Amino acid sequence: MLIKSLSASAAVAALTLAPMAPASAATFTLPAGLACSFELQIDQTGDRQVHKEFVAPDGSIRTLDAGKGSDLVFTNVATGATFSLAGNGAVRWQRFDTATGSSRLTLTGHTVVIYFPTDNPAGPSTTLVVGREDIAVDRDGNFTRLSRTGRTIDICAALT
Repeated sequence: MLIKSLSASAAVAALTLAPMAPASAATFTLPAGLACSFELQIDQTGDRQVHKEFVAPDGSIRTLDAGKGSDLVFTNVATGATFSLAGNGAVRWQRFDTATGSSRLTLTGHTVVIYFPTDNPAGPSTTLVVGREDIAVDRDGNFTRLSRTGRTIDICAALT
C-alpha cells in the first residue's frame, strides 16, 4: 500500500510506504518531480510488521504498525543508480480525526518519508529518517511536518 511514508525499518509521506501483506513484493514508480527531481522506482520486498487498529468509545481510530519492516531498493530510472535499505525496525502510529478527515502520524525508528510538492515542507524529497518524525495529514492527504529529530539521509541526493 502506498501512503507517502515507507517503513522499511532500515527503513519505509504525503507518501508513506506502509506495510504490505506478509511475504509481499511490490514495485512503485513515481514520476519525476513527485518524490525526487527524477523518476523514482521503489521495490519493496517482505513485510515483517504487525498492524493493529484501536477504536475508542467516541469513535476515534488509532492504528499501529510495528516491526522490522520491508527491504527497499530505490532506483533512479534515468541513470539506473540504486540505493538499498534492509528492514530493521520502525513504529508508525496514526490517529484519525473522523470529524475532519485529518490525521496525525508519529513515525519512529528507520522510516523513509516522501514529501510531495503539495506538502509542507514542499517536495520533492525522499528521506530516510532514523529517529522520530511527527506529521499532520489533512483530509486530502497532504503532509505538514510538525517535528523531526534524529539522523537523515537524502535518498534523492544519493541517487544522483
